Amino acid sequence: MRPLEQEKIAVIGLGYVGLPVALSFGRKLPTIGFDIRQRRIDELKKGHDETMEVTGDQLTGATKLEITADPAKLGDCTFYIVAVPTPIDSNNRPDLGPMISASKTIGPHLKKGDIVVYESTVYPGVTEEVCGPILDEKSGLKNGVDYFLGYSPERINPGDKEHTFEKIMKVVSGQTPEALDRVARVYASVVTAGVHKAPSIKVAEAAKVIENTQRDLNIALMNELALIFDRMGIRTADVLEAAGTKWNFLKFSPGLVGGHCIGVDPYYLTTKAQELGYLPEVILAGRRINNNVGPFIAQKCVKMLTQQDTPLKKAKVGILGLTFKENVPDLRNSKIPDIVAELAQYGIEAMVHDPMGDPREAFEEYKIEITPIEKFQQLDACILAVAHAEYIKNPAAIYERVKDGGAVIDIKSALPVAKPPRGIRLWSL
Repeated sequence: MRPLEQEKIAVIGLGYVGLPVALSFGRKLPTIGFDIRQRRIDELKKGHDETMEVTGDQLTGATKLEITADPAKLGDCTFYIVAVPTPIDSNNRPDLGPMISASKTIGPHLKKGDIVVYESTVYPGVTEEVCGPILDEKSGLKNGVDYFLGYSPERINPGDKEHTFEKIMKVVSGQTPEALDRVARVYASVVTAGVHKAPSIKVAEAAKVIENTQRDLNIALMNELALIFDRMGIRTADVLEAAGTKWNFLKFSPGLVGGHCIGVDPYYLTTKAQELGYLPEVILAGRRINNNVGPFIAQKCVKMLTQQDTPLKKAKVGILGLTFKENVPDLRNSKIPDIVAELAQYGIEAMVHDPMGDPREAFEEYKIEITPIEKFQQLDACILAVAHAEYIKNPAAIYERVKDGGAVIDIKSALPVAKPPRGIRLWSL
């Protein structure tokens, strides 16, 4: 087995997942951080991370890390880690394009004895059945003989400064027992929480995809309960607080399920299941429930406007938040556009504000213009869609933007339950 000090790491993809991985290894071992986006490389070299996952000090502290967009720099690496996105297309089908592209980039640089580990979320079989053949073709080598595959699912949680890469137990797998030991040793050199050796690559792939599927289903249950409790006239947050006093009650809450993990990963599993002739009813039912929350919120807003005799086409509605979760700038797979689109069906052109989302990306991705907060005045209805700290630190400021007798919709139940001022009506999911 190659001595640890002789390993040279390559991390392919420097996004939310890859950058922390590259920095961690770059403090310990010679590491190449590679990304095809030259703009991203230039910003990181200046000490700026647009994802806000790492600081300038952390970037300069990884003294053994070289950041580049030049694939030639991968030539003398021995241990490749692929951390690229695995999105879905408009039909909710897995898009393996980034993984295929990354494999094509690595292939020409592979040498005998190298290891290629994938961290991206996939359905079981992708590493060996999709990526392996591409690496073979581009390298002229044979995986499992000349070089070896591994899989170690990422567990990065955007915006979470407590559960960082080094502090999360790392599941590892390898094509052979020797490859597994090597993958485990390399990761254990930087992950202080330890490693768990999965018996096969497919087991590790399956473990990752069900982590987010389980969370998706638990949130779907909360969302369905919220729809029921709304009809009963009781507050879901109050019910969950009471139920949560039992020692084994799982504390999930309702809300919009977006982002690049929970709202995406279940489709990787269900697509593969359907290819094998099995219709995964429970998983797909959860997806349907969660995908309908945005339109439900918009319809609730319309009902509240109607109850206060506000003409819908003249209604002034503001939405606070566009990113997929609080306190992160990530706009990928945001579900706020679902609310905007549903309101538009009723003739309501809602304004959207977000203190963290990139206005250029918002328009390119969703055709949504981020409106200055100063224009959020005398609103007929205000939807607190994302509980950014900037919003919830001063609930009174939200109410001040709403006219007397108007409506505030609090999707995350982040606002105090005290009665709002000036006859404003507060509803939470």
